[in-house]
Amino acid sequence: MTEPIVPMSSPDLTSAEIDAVNDVLSTRYLSIGPHVDAFERAVAAVAGVDHGVAVNSGTSGLHLCLIAAGVGQDDLVITTPFSFIASANCILYERAVPVFVDVDPRTGNIDPALAVQAADDLAGGGPAARQWLPPAFRRSPAALRAFLPVHAFGQPADIDPLRAAAARLGLALIEDACEAIGAHYRGRRAGALGDAAVFAFYPNKQVTTGEGGMIVTGSDDWDQLCRSLRNQGRDVFDAWLNHTRLGYNYRLDEMSAALGLAQIRRLDQLLAKRAQVAAWYNQRLAGLELLERPYIAPATTRMSWFVYVVRILPPANRDAVMRGLAAAGVPSRPYFTPIHLQPFYRERFGYDRGCFPVTERLGDLSLALPFSGVMTEDQVDRVCAALRAQIEAAA
Repeated sequence: MTEPIVPMSSPDLTSAEIDAVNDVLSTRYLSIGPHVDAFERAVAAVAGVDHGVAVNSGTSGLHLCLIAAGVGQDDLVITTPFSFIASANCILYERAVPVFVDVDPRTGNIDPALAVQAADDLAGGGPAARQWLPPAFRRSPAALRAFLPVHAFGQPADIDPLRAAAARLGLALIEDACEAIGAHYRGRRAGALGDAAVFAFYPNKQVTTGEGGMIVTGSDDWDQLCRSLRNQGRDVFDAWLNHTRLGYNYRLDEMSAALGLAQIRRLDQLLAKRAQVAAWYNQRLAGLELLERPYIAPATTRMSWFVYVVRILPPANRDAVMRGLAAAGVPSRPYFTPIHLQPFYRERFGYDRGCFPVTERLGDLSLALPFSGVMTEDQVDRVCAALRAQIEAAA
């Protein structure tokens, strides 16, 4: 394989982050402490809510939010099949059932009209409800409990219709904002659009802690419960080694929090640098036949660029273009493989191609290009030149 001319992604780190981690090491206090507390307050402020609960991954955060929402055995949670698999797996952790609905063909986010129709049908029961359940799900569902929309690629889902339906039907609304810290929807902040939201801080994210996540919520009750659940079920009033409930080891450590705190203080700069890279891509790929650039919905009043995903249109073949790019030293990735077509979901729930045609089309066409806030204009030029050559050859 040709040596890559540009990495697929890179964290944006400075001496401030290095100094912050070294400061923690010098204290020799590495578990939950002042840096975790400060990081929680800083991220809650970004979302415009009262509480932040630091956890060791976005997946952990989503899991705890589902527990806080009362999701249990055979309950139903409406979500999207066009996402990273964790947004559906976390529902299974509570032995509940993800109810997939198809997505908007322009944004790749959950189709709000379909999601509301599914909620109304499932709440009403009967034959109308059955059409939304997984093909191989034979038991009687317990109850519809929640919406779990995903803000894919850093763009908020169209969430107001879901908010209205959740209020009308008594459902929880949990934002998977793991890819969207700092994004705004109709002038409102991602993270403050539902009962709770979760951000993630993997190394390719806008803000990184290495591994880590954050639950943000305006609910005192959810805040206290999630704090207990992340720390083996201990409540704030529990004595040492006393545990009120079944909990988990989902804590974030002080070193990770110190890194995240240094990053969150640079959030506007980090997002601006990524927006500049996206603008370079948009300029250079404008008008290119057989390629669609990312679509930004009018309701997205601030995009938080996480990845730069294009669509390769027939007669060009996405996988062939990907192979050609690799031969030229440019890494790229399919983004996403639909969740319902992953082997586990096929086997457990009986899904196959044709269940969610919009999601499947996007899964076939979408291609993530190298992207980070530290990419140079020259690197973008080289990626675009290689991509243009592949597209023109296909055309």
